[in-house]
Amino acid sequence: MKSVIFDLGGVLIDWDPALAFADIFTSRAEAEAWMQRIDFAGWNRLQDGGRSFEDGLAAARAEHGDEARHLAGYLAAFPLTIEKTIPGTWEVAEALLARGVPLYALTNWAAETWPHALELHPRLGAVFADILVSGRVGMMKPGPAIYRMVMDRNGLRPEDCVFVDDSLPNVEAARGLGIDAIQFTGAGALGDELARRGLF
Repeated sequence: MKSVIFDLGGVLIDWDPALAFADIFTSRAEAEAWMQRIDFAGWNRLQDGGRSFEDGLAAARAEHGDEARHLAGYLAAFPLTIEKTIPGTWEVAEALLARGVPLYALTNWAAETWPHALELHPRLGAVFADILVSGRVGMMKPGPAIYRMVMDRNGLRPEDCVFVDDSLPNVEAARGLGIDAIQFTGAGALGDELARRGLF
């Protein structure tokens, strides 16, 4: 039987980082403008790759000075950013599980914020046989090594896997390794794609 490997952020969990700074700025637009000025996306990507929060703060301060000060509260406020789920996708995952489809997760996620995900979304531990977290292993999608790792440590072959991710580069990287991959655009479309494969 095919196994399905899910991305988490943007597929099952709705990550909205601006919410971590909602009590600092008077509007969402102001918060997002500040995030753009300090290149929050680039900063966060290095966190997902395994950089410690302490080192990340130091790097941001070195590059952006006092303007980076608001990042100091990000770790504590992180749960606010992942409270919501993506509509319908958990139901898809649980339906697959009920059909006996083995489920795994492969996520670009910082090691120090990951415990919040497990606390807020305990279904993660119930649904997935294994979850590979980039920040814990020091490698990230779309690099091929992390795809190989999730397969190797679970005894999976590329041709026996279906990978689901909202990021096209991540999807294309999986396809490059011989994995059947679906770009996630919504739970309904995902269900249709999985049904075409006889899984849903």
